[in-house]
Amino acid sequence: MIDQQTTISKQDSAKEIFQSQKKTALDWRLSTFKERIARIKLIRDWVKENKVDIQNAIFEDFKKPAAETDLSEVFPITSEINHTISKLGSWMKPQKVGTPLAMIGTSGKIIYEPKGVSLIIGPWNYPFNLTIGPLISALAAGCPVIIKPSELTPHTSELIHRMISELFKPSEVMVFQGGVDMAKSLLALPFDHIFFTGSPSVGKIVMEAAAKNLTSVTLELGGKSPVIISPEADLKDAAEKLIGGKYINAAQTCVAPDYIFAHSEVKERLILEMKSAIQRMYDPNFEGIEKSKDLARIINEKNFDRLNAMLKDAIQLGAKIEFGGSVNQRDRFIEPTLLTNINHSMKIMQEEIFGPLLPILEYSELDHAISFINANPKPLALYYFGKKGQESSRVLKETSSGNAVLNDCVIHFLHPNLPFGGVNNSGIGSAHGHFGFLAFSHQKGVLSQRVGYNNVSLMRPPYTTATRELISKLIKWL
Repeated sequence: MIDQQTTISKQDSAKEIFQSQKKTALDWRLSTFKERIARIKLIRDWVKENKVDIQNAIFEDFKKPAAETDLSEVFPITSEINHTISKLGSWMKPQKVGTPLAMIGTSGKIIYEPKGVSLIIGPWNYPFNLTIGPLISALAAGCPVIIKPSELTPHTSELIHRMISELFKPSEVMVFQGGVDMAKSLLALPFDHIFFTGSPSVGKIVMEAAAKNLTSVTLELGGKSPVIISPEADLKDAAEKLIGGKYINAAQTCVAPDYIFAHSEVKERLILEMKSAIQRMYDPNFEGIEKSKDLARIINEKNFDRLNAMLKDAIQLGAKIEFGGSVNQRDRFIEPTLLTNINHSMKIMQEEIFGPLLPILEYSELDHAISFINANPKPLALYYFGKKGQESSRVLKETSSGNAVLNDCVIHFLHPNLPFGGVNNSGIGSAHGHFGFLAFSHQKGVLSQRVGYNNVSLMRPPYTTATRELISKLIKWL
């Protein structure tokens, strides 16, 4: 009964905060460049002053090494802030548009107004980065925000709550912690925009809730991001990049390589290079990868059990372990594992892995790899290793993915001038930099017409012969 009363109290509080932020949204609609930058700088200063606290919180949730936290949770935020500060003035300026012949005498421009009160629902895999990143974009656009961090990372969520409570008034930015019930109560409110990062299945629930209020959404989802290794690829280079991109955060990354299509001419050599790369990164002294301090752990027992069942299913159906395969349930440890002899009936090929298991398939004709990718839901990312030329161009043209990277993986997330986002099953809308600013902004078209007689006057009723002839010429020539 106490828990239910607490939930009701939180729901009532959320409604009150939402209403207070509606008032703030009207004030912030007039906010200046300097005012928005000042709010964003508060976050940057706090992050720098509390970096150790961020490291400790994420370690408690993931056993994640401090250097990896700095690289994947802290640096993306400070980088996003610095980029936003340097560019926000130009982003906020009205943009003039050209005038077509039919509209001579008018002028047009696009002005960027804040959408208004926004909801950010953060994920558990990068709980700081992927929650605070959208917040920076929202503040840049001039939007007050309610944040719902993941309940699966309690230490990081509490840290986010502390940060926001120290920097902002509840009527500006507010954190509500909780599970599914809290998320449902927040989604019932008529937000002006919702930014959700998570799985496609939950993304559908968020989109359904948003539709009831005709709320716009940005959905950063996931999917099975494929890799194609051409016979011309530099295998040592590819192996280093694939292992580094796959096993950061124990492969709990939405853009991690999910499976590899290696050309039959290079598959065996690629596997040897990948084995060597794993050894160099996580067990250089041959003491056992489980002792590595540079490898994070699986977030919780539920996800550990899911991944362990996926591994067992693959083995039972004929998969061969080329490297790894060791697990330790008590420590939620799963060794970086390379698998071959893969068939499509295995669970490992039917759902996003989101863990340190990496299937390696073989192809001899590029058509086969492209056809397989196109037969499945569109992925969040696609990676191609080989020479930049006709074949890589063909892969880019004949497949669809949220983003694509040639001769590397994962690092596109850090590029401030590229849109980051999915397509269809892997997401809706884009984030980061200018694209994040646009996600939380309404692009209002403004047309100015001169007073009195103008071109449009010639086409008003009565529709005389001359008027009809003029309209016909417009259709024919303009």
